[in-house]
Amino acid sequence: MDYKGFSSSSTSFNGFGNRTQANFNLAGPSGSTGLNRPVQNNIANGVNSGGYPPTTSQNTNMRMGKCTCCDSTLRFPITVSCFRCTVCQTINDLKPSIQRSEPITPLTLDRIRSMIDTCIVHSNGKGTPNYELLEQAIQKAFSNWYILNESFSNGRPVALDDCGVALDDVREAYRIICDLPESVIRSMMKSTENILKRPGRMLKRKEDIKFLMIILENPLLGQHNYPQELYHHHDIIKRIFGLLSNLSNELHHYLVNWFTRLSVNIFRKRIELVNSFITFLLNKQRNTSPRIPPDYESDWKISSAARVMALLFAANKQSSKVSLSDFYNTFVDYIDLLTDYNTWEQRSGKFAFCQYPFLISMGGKIKIIDYDAKRQKDMKAQEALYTIFFYKRITTPTLNLKIRRDYLIEDSLKQIENSLKHIEDYNSEIGMELKKSLRIEFVGEDGVDAGGLRKEWFLLLVRHLFDPKFGMFTWDEDSKLCWFNPASLETSDQYYLVGIVIGLAIYNSTILDVHLPLACYKKLFGIYVGLEDLKVFQPSFAKGLEQLLTFEGDVESTFCRDFVGEYEAFGELKRVPLIHNGENMPVTKYNRGDYVERYVNFVLNDSITEQFESFKRGFYHVCGGNALSLFQPEEIELLVRGSAEPLEIDELKAVTVYERFSEDEETIRNFWSLFREMDPQMQRKLLTFVTGTDRIPATGLANLAFKISCIGEDSERFPIAHTCFNQLCLYRYRSRKKLEEKLKRSIMESEGFGLK
Repeated sequence: MDYKGFSSSSTSFNGFGNRTQANFNLAGPSGSTGLNRPVQNNIANGVNSGGYPPTTSQNTNMRMGKCTCCDSTLRFPITVSCFRCTVCQTINDLKPSIQRSEPITPLTLDRIRSMIDTCIVHSNGKGTPNYELLEQAIQKAFSNWYILNESFSNGRPVALDDCGVALDDVREAYRIICDLPESVIRSMMKSTENILKRPGRMLKRKEDIKFLMIILENPLLGQHNYPQELYHHHDIIKRIFGLLSNLSNELHHYLVNWFTRLSVNIFRKRIELVNSFITFLLNKQRNTSPRIPPDYESDWKISSAARVMALLFAANKQSSKVSLSDFYNTFVDYIDLLTDYNTWEQRSGKFAFCQYPFLISMGGKIKIIDYDAKRQKDMKAQEALYTIFFYKRITTPTLNLKIRRDYLIEDSLKQIENSLKHIEDYNSEIGMELKKSLRIEFVGEDGVDAGGLRKEWFLLLVRHLFDPKFGMFTWDEDSKLCWFNPASLETSDQYYLVGIVIGLAIYNSTILDVHLPLACYKKLFGIYVGLEDLKVFQPSFAKGLEQLLTFEGDVESTFCRDFVGEYEAFGELKRVPLIHNGENMPVTKYNRGDYVERYVNFVLNDSITEQFESFKRGFYHVCGGNALSLFQPEEIELLVRGSAEPLEIDELKAVTVYERFSEDEETIRNFWSLFREMDPQMQRKLLTFVTGTDRIPATGLANLAFKISCIGEDSERFPIAHTCFNQLCLYRYRSRKKLEEKLKRSIMESEGFGLK
């Protein structure tokens, strides 16, 4: 797996789309400098990234190499053993600069404590202890790769599941050192910077990078009490990230596995360190050079930090330590994301944050997908006008659907199919017609679709298609989620329509009351689904499978199962062999793992292949663009269904618009008072009553249009809700009690109109 982002390039780039060109200084063991020449483009572009082979240039006395920190490509004489990068000033040793000629004394927690005790004893309790001996030991260890790399060993060999470093000892050692005099701390930090400027060797083996794991544990890296400290610590951080990001893919694989073994608290601190560094650099650039194209496109420090975050993100995909939102860098939202998206789409070779979309918040991604949708809609509108003027062919710049309410599904499916056939006849761009701006007209009803009719169409269609009585989806009472019905009698066209509806909802920024589990969206992205996913939407069944896996007794006689999958089809139990002759193969203690794996695959994949493939085809006919690839499955679910975050009444009140009501009149004050007093479940029901869903927009309540209108003076009639406009219509009820009774009865008696 490549952890360097979504772009095919992993090098550092300048503003012209080529790899960074750098002059260089030669630095021998004594640090002397010499030749200074630029790199030629045709040679630079032929150098492999991430290592030295150094490549011989046209001049047989010169060769090419890459800086291990900033990844700049450099040319140097073939006779030298090291070179200094003029971009980041790192000295790159082609051969180890320090030979291990004598035994070394690595740092350990016990040794540090012992030296502190010695310093205290020598002071005889008179005055401040002299920590010079300890300072010298720390300075020597943190300046020498051999010593630091062997320090704090846990005595175990380096492996995928063990970095070979006693990290708890390292953290305790840093805690002790941070309580010592400032001179000791300053010496440690300076030595750390020096070893990062010149590690003294190429970092090729997994055993070579233990010192980086030790340095990463330094808590002072995230401490910035005054400006000088801020800049000094960020100079160290940029070198750590530079070295980590330019390691080989094999070593990245080790790092990812080591990161998965960090505690949640430490793991979150690593994310915060990377994000604070990116924020610092972006803020610095914005204050000093607000130029177009932006400076970050050619800043090796930002690209290195992004690649390190990619390692942490890959680790989180394996271990699920934190939520996706922990990776968001809100400062990235303030850059020109649309320009960044265009740069990424052009595959120009420049760095773009869209290569690392986990850094972009949901708000930023929605901004991009809205831009992409608008761009495609505008393009279709222009094509429609072009077709009218030049080909005299009748077409429209919008996708207009005329729907009879009594034939909602039939009319929707037929007209969508006709739209696809129309575009297929002319230029075979299937699905582009669906990316026009959607307009809905209900036959026999007056009204212009300004968004309300479109939302009503979505709500009604979803309620019909996902109603368990319709038979396309099954419903689980425990999870309140639905899944594709393997016994459905509906045609594949119906599932195709569901996929199109969900895709259209994304492109038209409409939240749907769709109770599909995360597994559905993972399957859309081609991501593996298994028992953990089954637990989400069929918890009782998944629990039974887990009990089978952990049962200590006689599995065969107790469970009496064979290798057959089962599902109910209109009251009749259907049995499908999971393997050849599966009905005659009992499940035993020795094959139960295989049985569970096959059964889970049967439920999630094999039994619904036809249904899901039609659904997927419909979805991608609408959402096949590049913008969708910026999202994770969890984010697509959030985009479709909205967020289940607790309702913040004050936030909702702040965005509410009033019609023929004033904010401070009694009815409105009573409404908000009642809303606050409701339990969370009742609050969700009220939200469903008004908006058609109990979810809020993915970007929060601030982006929810909520309206309260007055429809008359005190009355015995009940409140009315127009879900297509998120509008609640109230009378000026004479008392708080009457408002409460009317409102709650309206909410409760409206249940059953929608999905179960």
